[in-house]
Amino acid sequence: MPSTLKDRIRAARQGGPAAADQAPDSPAELVDVKGDEKVEPAMNDTVMAWLRKYETEFDDALPAHIDRAAFFAAVRAILPKLARCTPASTLQALLTCARFGLVPDGKHAVIKREGTLAVFVPMAQGFIDLMYRSGGVGSVHVGEIRANDEWTYEPTAPAPQDFVHRPDLTKSKEERGDVVLCYAFAWLRNGARSQVIILSREDAEAIRDEYSSAYRDAETAGTADSFWHTHFLDMWRKSCVRRLAKVVPMSAELVALVKTDDAGETGQVQILHAPDPEDARLLAEADAASTAAEASQDAPTPTTARRLPVKRSQPRRKAPRRARRTGRKQAA
Repeated sequence: MPSTLKDRIRAARQGGPAAADQAPDSPAELVDVKGDEKVEPAMNDTVMAWLRKYETEFDDALPAHIDRAAFFAAVRAILPKLARCTPASTLQALLTCARFGLVPDGKHAVIKREGTLAVFVPMAQGFIDLMYRSGGVGSVHVGEIRANDEWTYEPTAPAPQDFVHRPDLTKSKEERGDVVLCYAFAWLRNGARSQVIILSREDAEAIRDEYSSAYRDAETAGTADSFWHTHFLDMWRKSCVRRLAKVVPMSAELVALVKTDDAGETGQVQILHAPDPEDARLLAEADAASTAAEASQDAPTPTTARRLPVKRSQPRRKAPRRARRTGRKQAA
């Protein structure tokens, strides 16, 4: 019988014997995200009490640096928006969010409703947080260029002269004009700067049209309620950060977050892509050890530090060919 939540969810999706053995209110039964059970708007306290039945799973999922009370305070604030979602999808989305150590506060992550499903959406700041946790990234900068801003981009120039953005902050956003570009770059801990990721509105729309099934479904239904409809600039900025994640040192956790975000866009069960708590701890330790090892290799050793180039006043004379052969025979 499956022992972990992930195993139970996988068994439930496959419809195997293990799924039938679960209790009626177990996570495997609740993962039937196409069920008809709804959460009424006036039942926030009841829903919170129901979620606390799985406090062991949440305690295991939440990293040590995330305050449990703060996490559930954010959860309580978003429950009215999830009133029509199935309990199964709500539980799944919240546990996925917890496993990545992100708070669903609208800045780091969002739990959005798509029909009767709750979906976990990591935002730009959530990706940035995981970049910092990888240990190789010192700082991340994300911004947008408006039509009347002063900026230059010369890819062949050395960093940081290759990209300069000088917004006039004394002007209002209306005076600066519409957003024409979004960008993101990172400074690494070794002092290098990453590639500058720049996306135009056309680029963002192409990403939306190709990858977001939620956007396509909303277009077909005429509801215009996907995140690309309601938070276009946020998704534009997030697209920059996602591309940036591919050109900076990536931890296993960051790779998993990208896969989980993709699963949400295509309507798949996201928690299957989120790392198990124990796996996440081991992977974090491995990433930290790898980063420390790379840093030690970058630092010059005492022997290397003393090795200096020497200019010879006379070219080194080569020994006669016969002598070199004799020397090799003697060495053999």
